[in-house]
Amino acid sequence: MEKPVDLAPLRTRDGSFTLRSERLDEHYHSVLGAVQESWHVFIDAGLRTVRKGRVEILEVGLGTGLNVLLTWEFARAAGWQVDYTALEPHPLDEPLLRSLRHVDEVAGSVEEDAFIRMLTVPESTLHQADDRFSFIRTGQPVQVFDELERFDLVYFDAFGPNTQPDMWTTEVFRRVHRAMRTGGILVTYCAKGEVRRTMQAAGFSVERLPGPPGKREMLRATRPSHG
Repeated sequence: MEKPVDLAPLRTRDGSFTLRSERLDEHYHSVLGAVQESWHVFIDAGLRTVRKGRVEILEVGLGTGLNVLLTWEFARAAGWQVDYTALEPHPLDEPLLRSLRHVDEVAGSVEEDAFIRMLTVPESTLHQADDRFSFIRTGQPVQVFDELERFDLVYFDAFGPNTQPDMWTTEVFRRVHRAMRTGGILVTYCAKGEVRRTMQAAGFSVERLPGPPGKREMLRATRPSHG
């Protein structure tokens, strides 16, 4: 799917911004709270559960960069080492990123220029954001991504199955499964039964968790030792 050409900032209920495409009738984050949703799904249900001083993270769908910003803030506070890889074939340009004011809304220790600099580094260029946080973005689609037992945590944050059905297939989740270490965790906002069954078919052990405000459930998947 090509990047929507009609993206515009939209303030969500918790005061933070997301992007909306009228043509696709899609938002990059929940309109009930962009920061609130990302923190609940990816930090509380994902990063907090890893319990390692050094974490290798894969994000499928970098989007506005909100998840990487929250992860960077969390890692700074916890003193963790994080190596962050993002799959994003259609990165946002700098003016659009700045219009979202994510750094202001999160109100942490990361400076806006440092955040924007990280998100706009050239593709496949390793960027050392600070002495404990590295970041690299690749334009490689997840459908051809090929890593083996590398990642401790996966943020699966693509557009929903109705908009991007090719992102939620058994083959995609098999590729992600192969890329994860034993015991690795995948978290996603999506809780559709079909997605849960697809993850299970790819070899994951899957659990339903309470979703962020306004959403009853979310999914967390683990690569089991026998998988």
